Amino acid sequence: MYFFQPADVKDMTFMTYKYPAKDDDRWMFIPAINMVKRIAAQDRRSSFVGSDFTYEDVSGRDIEDDTHAVEREEKVGNRDCYVVKSTPKGTDADYGYKVTWVDKGNFLPLKEEQYDKRGNRYKLFTADEVADIKSFPTLIKRTMKNLQTGHRTEVAYTKTDYDLGIEDSLFSERYLRQPPRKWID
Repeated sequence: MYFFQPADVKDMTFMTYKYPAKDDDRWMFIPAINMVKRIAAQDRRSSFVGSDFTYEDVSGRDIEDDTHAVEREEKVGNRDCYVVKSTPKGTDADYGYKVTWVDKGNFLPLKEEQYDKRGNRYKLFTADEVADIKSFPTLIKRTMKNLQTGHRTEVAYTKTDYDLGIEDSLFSERYLRQPPRKWID
């Protein structure tokens, strides 16, 4: 992920290696200090570059870490959704449980409410814009709102694409520091 704006995160890059049933590997290049920082697994609940999203919100949790139950079906806007309650199996989550509205047609999360361990709603995620990119339904605009502070973070993915022929070798620490211009310009 390459950041264009706002100014305080411009030129930062973020990379995640996802693994089933084990902690993800995450790295962030911080141009102000010319350093690639590895994000520790225990930091998954930390704020993602000062936003209302956490590292875990951005890169996700392993599906096996929670117990999931379809509670009901409901519409979000004009989209039919499954409403799924997810409860952590262990104590490693920041929330007591979360409720996610999953689009029945493409299985994208359109809305998610996170509840603290006392059952109070404290975070709200919304998928504000979904686009079809090369026949893949893709979230290109999303918002996370902290319901306790009222602060919110809006994220827009301006250059999203698939099947670009990017070589695996580009997913390395070296290219976090100097991403190839042809992929980000």
